[in-house]
Amino acid sequence: MVYLRMDSRGSFLAALALAAVFPAVSSGQPHDLVLRGGYVIDPGSGRSGNYDVAVSGGRIVAVEAGLEPGEARLLLDVSGLLVFPGLVDIHTHLFTTTGIAGAWAGDSSVRPDSFSFRSGVTTMVDAGSSGWRNFESFRAAVIDRASTRVLALINIAGNGMVSQDAEQGDFDPREVARLARMHRDVVVGVKSAHFQSAAWTSVDHAVSAGKEAGIPVMVDFGRFLPGRPFWELVEDHLRPGDMATHCFRAQVPWTDADGALHPYLQRARDRGVKFDVGHGGGSFAFRNAGPAVAQGFFPDSISTDLHAGSMNSAMMDMPTLMSKFLALGMALDDVVRACTSSPAKQIGRPDLGTLSVGSVADVAAFRLDTGDFRFRDVHGGALDGTQRLAAVLTIKGGEVVWDWNSLTGTDYRNLPRDYGVGDRDVLLVPPR
Repeated sequence: MVYLRMDSRGSFLAALALAAVFPAVSSGQPHDLVLRGGYVIDPGSGRSGNYDVAVSGGRIVAVEAGLEPGEARLLLDVSGLLVFPGLVDIHTHLFTTTGIAGAWAGDSSVRPDSFSFRSGVTTMVDAGSSGWRNFESFRAAVIDRASTRVLALINIAGNGMVSQDAEQGDFDPREVARLARMHRDVVVGVKSAHFQSAAWTSVDHAVSAGKEAGIPVMVDFGRFLPGRPFWELVEDHLRPGDMATHCFRAQVPWTDADGALHPYLQRARDRGVKFDVGHGGGSFAFRNAGPAVAQGFFPDSISTDLHAGSMNSAMMDMPTLMSKFLALGMALDDVVRACTSSPAKQIGRPDLGTLSVGSVADVAAFRLDTGDFRFRDVHGGALDGTQRLAAVLTIKGGEVVWDWNSLTGTDYRNLPRDYGVGDRDVLLVPPR
């Protein structure tokens, strides 16, 4: 087996390989992979502490302290690391092939495998980049070709987010519901976004489609207009289980003149409406998130609203976003829950976002650095913090897909002299 370790201070050292990878000798079948010595935080199963995690056949087969090292084909020592379920990001934009020149979704979307695993994310949900007219093209071009697990919300607008004014019409709830049922393996909801008029047409059509298909709705509120206030969205139009994304957007009314949270927020939560972060490039203000967290109103799900603009500005990535909520005062367990089991349940996939025995082996190991860090919101507001997360190792379906510190590598001096040369290669010896 290969046995690799890091020191307990969080400074990673690639140890010399003790031997080449080979099946461990044991009385039973060896595990494919064991992560040993990490601090597991798995809110979905209520587990928090020092545990070893064993993987076989792409599934979690054991989460125990002191698993025998001989029971693994590959043993990785992750002492000093935090071990979470693979992160579930329920607001991203991934429709990179729209076929429409200048389309917002195509020009701003991100190829999932280019960004997911290096951030500890194993599941991404595209939030309505495609609509009922082009969803199947999106599935063929992106969903079915990605190594990342890509799920989708179908936009209630026919062509999805082809522009900032995408939702002026072309709504067909029945067709959205039909597609959702046909593609139930990947479609997990309906999206209404960027709508500009004072009418509730976009939201109500999306909810109608969600009812017919039996799936939740996510709403990006669009323009804030006097005749269509935000509190009516969450109190009157959304159902239990539906999601209001961009919940900390600057225009959302959170506090009164005395700094207390408006009562409508708790009323909506008591009804079962979910509040999703959806940070993005223009939808997150500390002046809203700060009072909310301080008064115990945590987001139900922490999501990035990943696109080409947000990844290169204040949002950056999921570990940075998680670190912002640590700086705001959320406990680490609560932050992890909002990136794993909670969003997984919101999209009707409770099999994801957990390290429960039998669940799919999506695992992410993180370093928690301490120091002086500064975080930004989308309007230039800043917040200082003392902790910052960084993804070190990501496993999706039992396969290592991100290995920042090369924990799976073998010291090249312990490998055969001609390693890397294939059976069909011919080594030509140069003349003296």
